[in-house]
Amino acid sequence: MLDTMTMTKATAALCGALLVFLLGAWAAEEIYHMGGHGYHQEQAYSIDVPESGEIEVVDAGPTMAELLAVADAGKGERVFNKCRACHQMADGQNGTGPHLYSVVGRDIAAVGGFGYSGKLTQNGTVWTEENLWAFLENPKGFAPGTSMSFSGLPKPEDRANLIAYLATFGG
Repeated sequence: MLDTMTMTKATAALCGALLVFLLGAWAAEEIYHMGGHGYHQEQAYSIDVPESGEIEVVDAGPTMAELLAVADAGKGERVFNKCRACHQMADGQNGTGPHLYSVVGRDIAAVGGFGYSGKLTQNGTVWTEENLWAFLENPKGFAPGTSMSFSGLPKPEDRANLIAYLATFGG
């Protein structure tokens, strides 16, 4: 039952276990942080930073215009397979998303009978190559609130090839 001796033993066991854990933590700290606990020691490695104040320019690769100039519509058709689940290329045939027939140069959110979501028209009124580029890179960033679940095409070459493919329809 719960007499005084039982309560004393339980309290002593609890205090003993706490003492063992504290001693274990202290021992681990001594083993892994030898010589001053690492607070006032020199770093194990340092990164040299130039003092001149000049910023090194990193080549970001080809520009959008350069990529579009050499884009391959055949490769864009393979990239379009990612879009095919929701979009159709046939004129007037909407899927989960609007049809993409003659999308290059078409007004944004202009497919009749399709309920668009989000702020699609905040970045322009026409699907120019630049607008398509930005949308294909990050649909949710281009049109906040869009219900389109596609996360975008991270490779610039894929975006250029897809735009070249889309430009072959309609016009």
